Amino acid sequence: MTIKANWGENVSVAMDGHVAVVTLDKAPNNHVSVALMRDLADALEALDTDAAVRATVLQTAGKSFCAGADFGGGDSISQSQDGVAALYEQAARLFAAQKPIVAAVQGAAIGAGLGLAMMADFRVAAPEARFSANFVKLGYHPGFGLTHTLPRAIGAQQAALMFLTGRRIKGEEALAMGLAEALVPLADLRAAALGLAREIAENAPLAILATRRTLRSGLLEAVRAATAHENGQQGPLRASEDFAEGVRAVAERRPGNFRGR
Repeated sequence: MTIKANWGENVSVAMDGHVAVVTLDKAPNNHVSVALMRDLADALEALDTDAAVRATVLQTAGKSFCAGADFGGGDSISQSQDGVAALYEQAARLFAAQKPIVAAVQGAAIGAGLGLAMMADFRVAAPEARFSANFVKLGYHPGFGLTHTLPRAIGAQQAALMFLTGRRIKGEEALAMGLAEALVPLADLRAAALGLAREIAENAPLAILATRRTLRSGLLEAVRAATAHENGQQGPLRASEDFAEGVRAVAERRPGNFRGR
């Protein structure tokens, strides 16, 4: 089967043996959108139908891995509950992918960008990587299924620390707490992610699929439930004064002056 090289304007796929290399290029920030996540999900679904593909590398262009949603851009995602629901529907499709995914995280993975990184089975990070669930700094509730996927990966206490402080976790700390499985110099990042994907892909493909299916049993359903709950919590907060102040504060790189209303 021949896999298309391009999916929409910002998603491309290249083959390296039994590994598919998927690149998101919406640089410099690679902000999530419904269209971008739909194109990525379409590509992953196509890769699932190709028996030659045994593992996938997910990488992005630019300095940031994914800086999350563009809350200051006036798009439908940040301005409406329906827009968020549409984004989360595409996010759930990503978790339905059947084959192992290795994410190469070169820079900021913030908010929904952290959610995208957590969708992968493994994360290979550079020291320059920054992981942050910064929702409370925006006066917002976590989303993209992170209330399930982050505790699942690093434990409830570490996840709570990230959620309630909104702090940025550097590459070295990410490795220590289990957010990343490997830390390599930035110049070697893509090669290291590809190397891990090749290590997976050299094994028996049916066994890979069966084992991953067991390991991620119930994950898709849990993410769907989590995103439904998250969107319900986000709706009222989106209408608050604190959310408007949080968006301004983050854009202006200052602490928010929150009033609890």
